[in-house]
Amino acid sequence: MSKSDFLSRAEQMHSDLGPALCLAKWKQVSLHLPTGLNNSCYHPPLHRIPIEDIGRNPGALHNTPHKKEQRNLMLAGVKPAECSYCWNMEAHDKLSDRHYRSGEPWAAVDFDKIKNSTGDEDVIPSYVEVNFNNVCNLACSYCSPQFSSTWQQETDRHGAYPTLVPHNAPEHFSGDRKPIPARQHNPYVEAFWDWWPTLYPELEHFRMTGGEPLLDRNTYRVFDYVLANPSAKLHLNVTSNFSVDEKSWQKYLAYMKQLCNGRIEHFMQYVSLDAWGAQAEYIRHGLDFDLLWDRVNQFLTQVPSYSSLTFIITMNNLSVSSLAQLLAGILELRKKHSTTYQRVWFDTPVLREPAWQSLQTLGESYAVRLDAVKNYMSAHLETPAAPFKGFKDYEVARLDRDIAWMRSGQDLDQSQHLADFYRFFSEADHRHGTNFLQVFPEMRSWWAECEYHARQT
Repeated sequence: MSKSDFLSRAEQMHSDLGPALCLAKWKQVSLHLPTGLNNSCYHPPLHRIPIEDIGRNPGALHNTPHKKEQRNLMLAGVKPAECSYCWNMEAHDKLSDRHYRSGEPWAAVDFDKIKNSTGDEDVIPSYVEVNFNNVCNLACSYCSPQFSSTWQQETDRHGAYPTLVPHNAPEHFSGDRKPIPARQHNPYVEAFWDWWPTLYPELEHFRMTGGEPLLDRNTYRVFDYVLANPSAKLHLNVTSNFSVDEKSWQKYLAYMKQLCNGRIEHFMQYVSLDAWGAQAEYIRHGLDFDLLWDRVNQFLTQVPSYSSLTFIITMNNLSVSSLAQLLAGILELRKKHSTTYQRVWFDTPVLREPAWQSLQTLGESYAVRLDAVKNYMSAHLETPAAPFKGFKDYEVARLDRDIAWMRSGQDLDQSQHLADFYRFFSEADHRHGTNFLQVFPEMRSWWAECEYHARQT
């Protein structure tokens, strides 16, 4: 079977970029406007956007002094410490996200220009992710009050979780770490809308995250602008939990039918889902899995043109047990909804924080389970005779790198992380009326190991 263009471009970038360059530092930005934070992609830590800069230059939302420092390091062949995720992947002889991102057309087109730049220039990004506020109806286990108002309400009511370092402590999310409520004036959101007329003509990918974008008025302000100003090159994207109230869902679906009618190049619907059934609901407290799956089918059926859907499977230690079932479900969706082009996608980024929910806390038997999932995918690759119906080569490669990263932590002392896992989810069960062992009976011996370490410290 021939290699996909996506994988081939990433391999070419492996050769071209050198030891440190990543085009995403220039061409991509994730904006977290409730707290005035920024990063170039989701791997580096968030850093603060100087509020004094955005009043005179709203483009400083992206072109921060910190980011320019990192660009200068890369151009000098120095690997920024904040990009350790990619360096770790490459240390295990795997393609990293800097290869994949830099190989995509929206970034690669400016390769020569970036390579020959000083690093101090202001750049208009072509790939922008933004969350306008933290309003969200779920409290996912690895999320925080920064990104979820439900989490904020819970910790305000019950306090921090009793991990070694108290988790999601209300006092931590105070001062400039406290999200600006949606009902209050937000200078970062104001700067964004000042920047928008300059940004919009250059955009190739614009993605709204959250919080929950389906509950955010700014989402519909963007939609209205795009409807009034169609863009033939724009890939418009939204990340959702697909579990909002029915009125909000129907409003959103009506907009999708208008937008995906020749107004844009393509609409990508991202759906956050890390496991199957009750296990998915346990990870994402408040999720209704059956409702989500029904709405996935509604979207794919009722918005049949100019659109696709991608599952974001954030790989954590609670994903392993039901990953095969989830991928089998995705394969069935591909067979049902993908005919002339691929309409159902997925990605498997690894979760690194909080560390107690990392894949690296699991033993070799769980890595072997993931090996079996990888082998299942390899046995069901798409073929020229049956395009769009199987798995992609780079999807297998991405899971393979996740497994390699997982195994790289098995020799580390995980005792404290195991103890914190037990403390966190014991408290979550108490607060949410759930029961870990009822949902994950196959993890009973591992849960007992976590309990043992929690009792020792």
